[in-house]
Amino acid sequence: MQYDNKKKTITLRRLLLRIFQKSDAEAVTNLCNNYNIYKNTLYLPYPYSLDDALAWIKHHLDNFNTNSLYEFAITDKESGELYGAIALSNNQEHKNGEMAYWIGEEYWGNGYATEAAQALLQFAFEEKGYHKVYARYFNSNPASGRVLQKIGMKQEGVLTDHVRKENRYEDLVYYGITH
Repeated sequence: MQYDNKKKTITLRRLLLRIFQKSDAEAVTNLCNNYNIYKNTLYLPYPYSLDDALAWIKHHLDNFNTNSLYEFAITDKESGELYGAIALSNNQEHKNGEMAYWIGEEYWGNGYATEAAQALLQFAFEEKGYHKVYARYFNSNPASGRVLQKIGMKQEGVLTDHVRKENRYEDLVYYGITH
C-alpha cells in the first residue's frame, strides 16, 4: 500500500483508491441503481438517481480534510474504471472507526472489496493511528462477512433484528480488529 497524503490516494497492486469527483456521479448512479446493492446496504436509496450521487459526493473532500470520514472510490489502477466505494469513519476520541463498502454487482467475485479493505485497515492503523476498526453487515449478506474474515477481523457479536429493511428485520453482524 502506498498512501499519498497530498493527492489523497492509496495505490495498490490492482487498484487505486481515490477521492470521488463530481465527474464520477454518473458511474456511481449506474452502479448503485441496482436492487442487489440496495438490499445489502443500510443507507443507500433505491432507485438511485444522479442527484443522490451528487449529494453523496458533495461533502467527501470536506469530510476527508476534517478527518471525520474518509471516502474512497475503488478504481482500476490502469484504466480508472470505477468498481465501488469504501469508507472509514473516524471517532477521534476513541481512536476507532467503522469501515463500510460496496462493489458494483458486475465486479463481484474479483477480490476488489478484500484488496481495498485490507488497504483501508493499513491506512487506519499506520497513517491515522487508529486503535480499532470495526464493520457490520446484514446476516443475509455472508459475502460481506467473508471479506472481513479475509482481512483478519473477528466476529464480535450479532445484534438480532436490529434494523428494518424492506418491511423485515435484519440481524447486524459486527466484526472488529485492534492494532
